[in-house]
Amino acid sequence: MIEVHHLNTSRSLRVLWLLEELELPYEIVKHQRNPETFLAPDTLKAVHPLGKSPVIRDGGQVVIESGAILEYIVRKYGEGRLAPDESSPDWVRYLQWMHYAEGSAMLPLMLALYLRRLGDAGKPLLPRVTSEIENHVGYLNAELGASDYFVGEGLTAADIQLAFVVQMARLFYGLEKFSNLARFVERVEARPAYKRAVERGGP
Repeated sequence: MIEVHHLNTSRSLRVLWLLEELELPYEIVKHQRNPETFLAPDTLKAVHPLGKSPVIRDGGQVVIESGAILEYIVRKYGEGRLAPDESSPDWVRYLQWMHYAEGSAMLPLMLALYLRRLGDAGKPLLPRVTSEIENHVGYLNAELGASDYFVGEGLTAADIQLAFVVQMARLFYGLEKFSNLARFVERVEARPAYKRAVERGGP
């Protein structure tokens, strides 16, 4: 059984959601952030030296990085679900979104998080970071268009990977100008598997 080391208010919700969509059995080991520093506890270092979440243990295999974890689970247990076949014309788009979420889109959002914690010291950089957030969110909104999902006609792991980005953008920037993404978030948050993941892992 897959063991998910889950940190509250983190990307590891993606992993729980994916497992719920695939209806796979799993065990959650919960870790709580320090309420003052908001950092992960040292207990995660017992699982992996970086002490970060998400991290899973599947038998003797330990896997870190949410994108790698999602790909690992889909390839090993998906049985053709939640990813296009590699021979499909949708494969390259799927692969790009899987890496874009953390490789490009999350950087300005994380910078906004850190700058806000700096208070006045971070204010001079906020306009530049905000413009980058708008650039990426606008790109996502345009790429989604009128489609329900980012790849093909059904939910894929790429949507699960991107949903956290869109939720963070909603938190830090708002989605009033990005109606396609606003509808996307409403759609995925209404999925039964997503609701089960939140129920098990926390909001």
